[in-house]
Amino acid sequence: MKDIQAYLRKFQKDMNWEINRNSYSESRASILNNYMLLTTEVSEVAEEFRAIFNETSKLMKEENMNEDEAFECAKELYKENIGKELSDCIAYIVKFANYLEIDLDDSFYTKMNEIKSRVNKDQA
Repeated sequence: MKDIQAYLRKFQKDMNWEINRNSYSESRASILNNYMLLTTEVSEVAEEFRAIFNETSKLMKEENMNEDEAFECAKELYKENIGKELSDCIAYIVKFANYLEIDLDDSFYTKMNEIKSRVNKDQA
């Protein structure tokens, strides 16, 4: 993650896509705009999954495939698109982390350890 954070820090600076730090109001507007862009990208991931499900149904009907076979084919068809949309999401999340100077490696593993030590309410 450190490599991704460093890469995106430079990339976003080079592209002039950094979150504005000039003042509270400009930072707030920039953060909200980037948050809106992140949520748009997340919805694009959902659209790709919907396309997979629709393609699965189509392949079952038109190609007489069984459900699992059709689903595997559909996933393969949309894998690249979902990868691109997930990458967009990561870029915005990392932008927020870089703005706040959060080390995502440390933050991620700390959070996963917290979750691991919780009692899973679904299984209790």
